[in-house]
Amino acid sequence: MSTTPEGKVKKKVSDYLKSVSGLYYFMPVPSGYGESTLDYIGCYRGYFFAIETKEPNGKPTSRQLQIISAMQRAGGAVFVIDGDITELTEWITTR
Repeated sequence: MSTTPEGKVKKKVSDYLKSVSGLYYFMPVPSGYGESTLDYIGCYRGYFFAIETKEPNGKPTSRQLQIISAMQRAGGAVFVIDGDITELTEWITTR
């Protein structure tokens, strides 16, 4: 992971996700083919989740907001994380 502000947020998220036993996630690699998605896609105890990371105070793009909305309409939990992972950790601990 890079040392950019967003890279530091991704490292924090990845380190946390790796620490949760039984949690599956992956980070899709954009290749220019197919659909766009968010930074992390995962499943924990049968619950789908996705995460978009941003640098501190960063906001999702309009395309990312469309993807977030589609995932939420399908019943998925979506997190936009710019440094504070509290909402994510609380969601995981309540599953």
